[in-house]
Amino acid sequence: MTSHSKLSNLDDLVFDNRFIRELPADEETINHRRQVIGACYSRVKPTPAVKPQRVAYSREVVALLDLHTDACEADNFTQVFAGNHLVAGMESYSTCYGGHQFGNWAGQLGDGRAINLGEIVNQQGERWALQLKGAGPTPYSRTADGLAVLRSSVREFLCSEAMYHLGVPTTRALSLILTGESVIRDMFYNGNPKAEPGAVVCRVAPSFTRFGHFQILTARRDIPLLQKLVDYTIRTDFAHLGEPSPAIYLAWFTEVCRLTAEMIVHWQRVGFVHGVMNTDNMSILGLTIDYGPYGWLENYDPNWTPNTTDAQERRYRFGNQPQIAFWNLGQLANAIYPLIEQVERLQQAMTVYTETFEKGWQDMMSGKLGLKAFDSATDEQLFADLIALLQLVETDMTIFYRQLAKIDCTTQLPLTDADFDAAFTYLSEAYYVPEQLNPAYKTRLHDWLEAYSHRIQKDKTSNTERQLQMNKINPKYVLRNYLAQLAIDQAEQGDFSMIEKLLALFRQPYDEQPDKEALAAKRPDWARQRAGCSMLSCSS
Repeated sequence: MTSHSKLSNLDDLVFDNRFIRELPADEETINHRRQVIGACYSRVKPTPAVKPQRVAYSREVVALLDLHTDACEADNFTQVFAGNHLVAGMESYSTCYGGHQFGNWAGQLGDGRAINLGEIVNQQGERWALQLKGAGPTPYSRTADGLAVLRSSVREFLCSEAMYHLGVPTTRALSLILTGESVIRDMFYNGNPKAEPGAVVCRVAPSFTRFGHFQILTARRDIPLLQKLVDYTIRTDFAHLGEPSPAIYLAWFTEVCRLTAEMIVHWQRVGFVHGVMNTDNMSILGLTIDYGPYGWLENYDPNWTPNTTDAQERRYRFGNQPQIAFWNLGQLANAIYPLIEQVERLQQAMTVYTETFEKGWQDMMSGKLGLKAFDSATDEQLFADLIALLQLVETDMTIFYRQLAKIDCTTQLPLTDADFDAAFTYLSEAYYVPEQLNPAYKTRLHDWLEAYSHRIQKDKTSNTERQLQMNKINPKYVLRNYLAQLAIDQAEQGDFSMIEKLLALFRQPYDEQPDKEALAAKRPDWARQRAGCSMLSCSS
């Protein structure tokens, strides 16, 4: 599509709001908090912003929607994506779902501060749903106000786009708009609320359907509506599977298991920790959804979670994400069981998750180390020894793998002291506490590097070829927690340049960008315990 065929007017967007056309609506039209029974959504309008101000937009998502950037520079764009008015074809609504939160059934949850604007079909025939986050209360807001603050909105906007460019399945972000109003939040739930700038993010995805959309219907024993929603989901988002039937329901669930496993492999590859893997935060498309108190694994610690709410149990810690995804799929299986009534077939489908994840993890680790293919005879131990090594001292995961690609693995073995010292010089950039690098650690590192070099030599891979391959899967730049916080600090002072700088940086996260080398540095000491740089709450 040429720039001449792009749309400069939001009114020219083509909407096909199939979700609200084919599924039942809440009969109550007044926007007040309530239990919504027998419906998949409630019609609700965004709360107008007093003085909206555009902070940023993603030019890649703009292109997905067939828009010209001229449309984003106009005041109308700011007004629409702040929630102040709807353009032709937009029909706003919020959806009903439930979910398990931290392992416990929470009943009805729903889009408490998300308002859908409708579904666009672009010139490629792709369906993209638009959703405002932070545009006011809905029937599902419970005791909350339906608003969002700038700090969480910056984090969601930047991470959505960074994850996409990292190759991780994700929802996208079109725009970030300030509302011109203050929002009261108690950031740490410690009785110290304060006023923060309000903001709205426009999220974009083929679908925002979650595991919880099905769970709530089964919990209420509304099986006819459950079947209607599953049939709609298959026809809209999984049409390649065929017309809905019990066999197709199983095929669909199997596909969800596979997509979920692939997503989790990517999370583990780049060191992403979601922080709130509740079933209502799990996409049936295998997309990373709901960027709340997420974080990036900096020093390699499988027990780390960014979520202060989860600080004691650490249910959603980095190393537990694969198991939690499996547990969540079990809850989805329970939800759709009434349509299938075949426990063994559902269990067989769930083995697709474990098999896909296991093979994906083996292939991913092989790629991170520059191996041509996984060899079970040697590589399981090689991987296990490396993971143990990374935990012995504070080691920056991202930097370690990028630096590992630089070492010479073609030298004659066993490793000489000079060869080890050369390798150690590269890897030393990844360590946070030099005092931890004692002789015992260096001995274990020496032994692992020797085994690794032997394995590379078995593949007959040159250093140049190996580095090129490793740098395609190991990012140079990730959205480190402190980088996001720096962007937030500046944005709260009215300076949005860091947001634009990071947005540009993450368009090529695997490339060397010499003028941005400082943004690849490991976490500075000042950020070790600072709020927003180490752990976060769900408050936003």
